[in-house]
Amino acid sequence: MNSNPLKIACVGLPGSGKSTVGRQLARRLQLPFVDSDHAIEERLGCSIRQYFEREGEERFRDVEESVLDELTLQPGGVLSTGGGAVLRPANRENLHARGQVIYLHSSPEEVFRRLRHDQSRPLLQVADPLARLRDLYRARDPLYRETAHFVIETGRPSVATLVNMIIMQLELAGVIPAVP
Repeated sequence: MNSNPLKIACVGLPGSGKSTVGRQLARRLQLPFVDSDHAIEERLGCSIRQYFEREGEERFRDVEESVLDELTLQPGGVLSTGGGAVLRPANRENLHARGQVIYLHSSPEEVFRRLRHDQSRPLLQVADPLARLRDLYRARDPLYRETAHFVIETGRPSVATLVNMIIMQLELAGVIPAVP
C-alpha cells in the first residue's frame, strides 16, 4: 500500500462519473481506490437497492454515514461517494476536513443522457427520471459545493481529460507537487 497520505473524495450526482473518474485518478496518483457504495454493499451483504427498498432511505443513510466515517479516516486514497453522501452534515464535515473533495459537476440533463438505460439506481426508478434528477440537483448542488475544495465541470470531456483537469487543480493549489 502506498504510504502517500493524500486523500481525495469525489462527490456529485448519481452518474456524474465519480467511480469511473475516481478509479482513473487513483491509478494516475498511484493511490488505492475505494467506492463507498461497494464498501456499503459489503457491509450490508446485499445491494444498496435491495436494502433501500427493504429498510428505507433513512436506515441506508445511517449505514452510509458509518461507512464514510471509517473510510475518511483511512490513510491516503481516492474515494468515490454515493450521490446522496452529502445529505448528512456529518458526512459533509468529515469529507471536507479529512481530504480534498472534488465535486464532479454535471447538469441533470447530462446525467440523464448517461443514465437513461441504467436500472440499478433506486432514486431514478420513477415515472420521470429527468424531473427527479432536476429535483436532486436543486437540493444537492449547494451541499456538493459546500463540501468541495474543487469543482470540476464534467461536460463531455473524456475520463482522461477530467483526470488531467483534477490533477492540474491539485497541482495549482499546492496539494500535490507539479510534475515537470
